[in-house]
Amino acid sequence: MLPLFTTLITPQELAESATPSWRIFDCRFDLRDPDFGRHAYSDGHLPNAFFLDLEEDLSGPCNGLNGRHPLPDPQLLADKLGALGVSDKTQVVAYDDVGGMFAARLWWLLRWLGHDRVAVLNGGLQAWTAGGYPLSTTKPIEETAQTFPLKLQHTMKVDADYILGHLHSPDMLLIDARAPDRFRGENETLDPVGGHIPGAINRFFKDNLSADGSFKQLSELQEEFGALIKGGDAHNVVLQCGSGVTACHNLLAMEAVGLDGAKLYAGSWSEWCADPARPVASGPT
Repeated sequence: MLPLFTTLITPQELAESATPSWRIFDCRFDLRDPDFGRHAYSDGHLPNAFFLDLEEDLSGPCNGLNGRHPLPDPQLLADKLGALGVSDKTQVVAYDDVGGMFAARLWWLLRWLGHDRVAVLNGGLQAWTAGGYPLSTTKPIEETAQTFPLKLQHTMKVDADYILGHLHSPDMLLIDARAPDRFRGENETLDPVGGHIPGAINRFFKDNLSADGSFKQLSELQEEFGALIKGGDAHNVVLQCGSGVTACHNLLAMEAVGLDGAKLYAGSWSEWCADPARPVASGPT
């Protein structure tokens, strides 16, 4: 029986285990240069990888109140993945070149759609090439479309009303994945208001990574997240960030160490601060 990868996969595991039925997705993106990912993909990508764009494929339309990267319509995303050959039996691998910052978004979205056979390439493109594995400039042929059955997992996410109703409640631990200065309300360049949601604590998503851009040892991550939640129930944890992208990195790290059941506030800070009636905090936790 082929191995099943549901959180992280190493370059060696990918090279040795992948079959033609697997689907690999290049999720490279740059928040300040939206065309970067497509150009980088054209210059060289993992063999047989398709490209998915954060804003065109992995996000829905913005209306000014729902954050910078709203969740995509689940049926449209399921249809798109099916057209690229993903069925309920397909092993999916997502990668990028920034430690999983964007690949983790696809990982979470697939799980939200009810598909657990998805993993992030640990160390991303850099780890792949460092291992001596090749890149390609050839776009794979889209074979016969598959049926991607939608089994939406409604309990995996919460909305702004849920957050507002649980502020300072002992049954919600809100963890913000943004950089510490943005969490404190300093150097805000992406959103019109600086600060954080009252009661949130800060866990910068890059703290999940080693110096080489791969995830830290699982024992280290388990210790660090265990200290954050202080022995509490992971089901009470809600992860957020600026726009619902890097929060998925913290969710991936938690799942990788067996802390299952945390939820995503997909609208995150960019949605929260769009309504001036919602409270804002600044400074450290």
